[in-house]
Amino acid sequence: MGNHLTNQQIASLVEAIQSAEDHSTGEIRVHIDSNTESNLAKTAFEVFRELCMNKTTDRNAVLFYINFEQKYLTIIGDSGIHEKVYQSYWNHLHDYITAEFAKGNYYKALQSAILETGLELKKYFPVEGENPNQLPNEITFS
Repeated sequence: MGNHLTNQQIASLVEAIQSAEDHSTGEIRVHIDSNTESNLAKTAFEVFRELCMNKTTDRNAVLFYINFEQKYLTIIGDSGIHEKVYQSYWNHLHDYITAEFAKGNYYKALQSAILETGLELKKYFPVEGENPNQLPNEITFS
């Protein structure tokens, strides 16, 4: 992970995920990969499945998959949220994050993207009654 995020920033991103998920049934995860050197897209989809993100009730999980060393970012939204926001939404978010990453604003970019994703999830998947956390909020690494 190098010097991209401090432990305190990682903890703050977990809090941002919790906050973003508060008013929605959606789930957000961040995975930081430091090992993969080829076929990062394939690895991102494998991580999505390994984290059981394709098993949420409303199919509304979102994964931010990052490899800082390879300058790679992909955002995977499961079918439930993807059919609501379309590819243009993910493209906009991706462009924002990569522009901020280029300036060295790793934490700010991820925090903003997580919170913005939470607003989109709230719009389409608001909480009605119980809102169990279907997936852990911690950031995963490989």
